[in-house]
Amino acid sequence: MVYATPKMVSDVEYACRDWLVGHLDAGEDSVGTHVTIDHLAATPLGLKVTIEVKLKEVDRRKVVFDFSVRDPVEECGRGTHVRFVVENEKRNARLAEKKKKAGLT
Repeated sequence: MVYATPKMVSDVEYACRDWLVGHLDAGEDSVGTHVTIDHLAATPLGLKVTIEVKLKEVDRRKVVFDFSVRDPVEECGRGTHVRFVVENEKRNARLAEKKKKAGLT
């Protein structure tokens, strides 16, 4: 009946990733590695939320965002999100190797 914390985390991750992808080179993507979130207020279903992300820090491949989530009445969440820029080919090779080790191939 309300905007749940796991959904807020997912929305924040996608908002940060979508912004970051527009600034990466071909063949690169990013993966989320950490979220710190304060869910400040309940938002009933049917209310639109907006997510504002601000680039806080870039340290080589590590990218840190501050974010705020608002419904029409108040701020309902805030925190930080950390992502790492990855090369798709290397990530896919690591995942394929892990699946092989787990017997999934």
